[in-house]
Amino acid sequence: GGAPRFLSRNMNACIVNAGDGFCEHPTQGLLDVYTIRKIRGTLEGLKIAIVGDIAHSRVARSDMWAMTKLGAEVTFVGPPTLMPAEVGRLPVKVSYSLDEVIEKVDVINMLRIQFERLGGNPFPSIREYSHYFGLTVERMKRAKPDILVMHPGPINRGLEMESEVADGRNSVILEQVTNGLAVRMAVLFLVNQAAAEGK
Repeated sequence: GGAPRFLSRNMNACIVNAGDGFCEHPTQGLLDVYTIRKIRGTLEGLKIAIVGDIAHSRVARSDMWAMTKLGAEVTFVGPPTLMPAEVGRLPVKVSYSLDEVIEKVDVINMLRIQFERLGGNPFPSIREYSHYFGLTVERMKRAKPDILVMHPGPINRGLEMESEVADGRNSVILEQVTNGLAVRMAVLFLVNQAAAEGK
């Protein structure tokens, strides 16, 4: 949607969506599924929680479409005030409790709280949000031993997750960064190739 779609309809050029407002962030979706597949071999049958500010997250939407397409079961987790209005029409489960899903999921993707996009007060305080939806060392004790912890970055440490979790053995955040470079290079290569061939 948005600017990339408008440009693709009105320009004779290859357009890469590098993140589009609240809509989507396709290259982040690609690198996230690539990271999981590289480690787990497949997304088929995996249970994945995407946690946090779903309403303002273009990453959540791109991840949802890519992950469900590849056979994963996706659950959006967050307070009702940070869920998109259309969530009931999306191919996801919804939970308002991180504690309800932490033991069941194979992958957890913690989204950044985007203070610059928030209007009003979607949650009472940072402390309360972190208490209910922050990925803490204590919560990780109840997670599967091989759970993958992801974050699109940049992390608000102490809010979305504790530093010990972000830097812990289950974290694949640095792998996401490395894979992001490779995925985006591949996208640019394909776009350049298509342009050279006049497609």
